[in-house]
Amino acid sequence: MKQNLLHCELAFLSACQTSTGDEKLSEEAVHLAAGMLAAGYQGVVATMWSIQDRYAPEVAESFYEYLVEKGKGTGNAGLDSTSAAYALHHAVQGIRKEIGDAEDALLTWVPYVHFGL
Repeated sequence: MKQNLLHCELAFLSACQTSTGDEKLSEEAVHLAAGMLAAGYQGVVATMWSIQDRYAPEVAESFYEYLVEKGKGTGNAGLDSTSAAYALHHAVQGIRKEIGDAEDALLTWVPYVHFGL
């Protein structure tokens, strides 16, 4: 928290429960994703509960492919992190189309969330 992190635009936390608070803490909003925002990141992609190892790489790959394409469209050489929420939506919808909306499938694509800009 004491670090002055300059130019930290986006963190993608591809692990389980990175936006899950602890009910023993007085503030349930205290979690890794919130810490990344507090440290200076403008946007954070995290998960609300456990994610499946089988689909997590697909979500990440689709997410970054979308950002790279958006970056090309703006003339930027890198990623367009301002489109992170759209990129996550795109990635999650891809998994959703692949596995459907059945109750057990929901646990695969619903946990992903975006915080920040």
